[in-house]
Amino acid sequence: MASKGKPSPRSAVRPLSDGQVARLAQRHRLVDPTRYYPTGPRTPNTAEIEAQNPKATERLLEGVSIVLRNRSKVRAWGLEHVPETGPFITAASHVTMYDVFVPMMSLFHMGRRPRYMAKAEMAHWPLIGKWFQLVGMQPVERHSGKAKAIEETSVGILTSGRPLTLWPEGTVTRDPQKWVMSIKEGVGYIALEASRRLGRQVPLFCAVTWGAGSINQWWPWPRRNVVMCYDDRLDYADLLEGCESWGEEPPADLVDELTDRVFRRMNAVMEEIRGERFPEAGMWDYRTMRRRPVGDIHAADRFVRPADAAHVG
Repeated sequence: MASKGKPSPRSAVRPLSDGQVARLAQRHRLVDPTRYYPTGPRTPNTAEIEAQNPKATERLLEGVSIVLRNRSKVRAWGLEHVPETGPFITAASHVTMYDVFVPMMSLFHMGRRPRYMAKAEMAHWPLIGKWFQLVGMQPVERHSGKAKAIEETSVGILTSGRPLTLWPEGTVTRDPQKWVMSIKEGVGYIALEASRRLGRQVPLFCAVTWGAGSINQWWPWPRRNVVMCYDDRLDYADLLEGCESWGEEPPADLVDELTDRVFRRMNAVMEEIRGERFPEAGMWDYRTMRRRPVGDIHAADRFVRPADAAHVG
C-alpha cells in the first residue's frame, strides 16, 4: 500500500494531502462548491438562468455534482468574488479534464450561467456532447486559423452582458510537473478589447484547481482532495489608460503584459494550493515542449504570492 501523501502505483501525480487541505483551511474559508450558494445567500441571475436551457442545465449540473462528490472531496475558496450581475471573465487552469467541470459547476451553483470556450470536438462526444452545447458551450475550432473570429465571438459574449469562462492554456497542460504552462494571448486581447468597447474594466478572475490529477478514473477510491481557488479580481486598469487611441485593436505589448499577469497569478495561486514552489527552471513552453526562463519569477515586485506560508512542504 502506498504511504499517505505519496503517489499511488496507479498515479504519477501526488495526491493533495489532508494535511495540506487543513493548512489551506486555516487561511481560507473552504466551502463545498457542489451545492447551491456555498458562500451564503445570493440573488441568482434569473434572466441569465432562464436564457440558457434551464431544464437541461439543471439536469447536467445535478449529474456533474453527484459524480464529483462521489469521486472526490471538492472544496473551494473565493467564490464570494463571483459577481451577481454583469459580464466577467474566468481564466481557468487545465491540469485534467476533471478541472473543466469544477469551475463550471461552481459558477452555476453561484447563480450565474457563463458561456465557455471549449474545443469543438467536445460537441460531438457521445451522449454528453449535446448537453455541452445546451448549457453554453462556445465551440473552438483548434488549429483552424480562425483565432481572430474566436476572439471576436468572445468579446461579443462579454459586451452582450454575459460572463465568459476560458482555459487560456488552450488544452490540458503538457508540463510534466502539472503547472500552468504557457498560455495564449487571447485572454489578454479579449479582456482589453471587451473593456474598451464597454468603457469599463471587465472583471477578470483566475480559477485554479488542483488535486484531480491523482484520481484514477477506473477506480476512483479512496476519494481524493480537489481544491479550487476563485481568486481576487485581477486589476489591469493601468493597461486601459488611453484605450480610446488604440486604433483597431489593443497594442500587442499590452496584450502580452496582461497575458503575463494572468500566467503569473495562476501559478502563484497553484503554489499555495499545492504547497510547493514553481519550478526554478521556468515555465513549460507548449511550442517547444521544454522549459524556458520567465525572468526572475520569484522577485517580490513581479510575482506576488497569496501568502508567505504558501510553501509548507
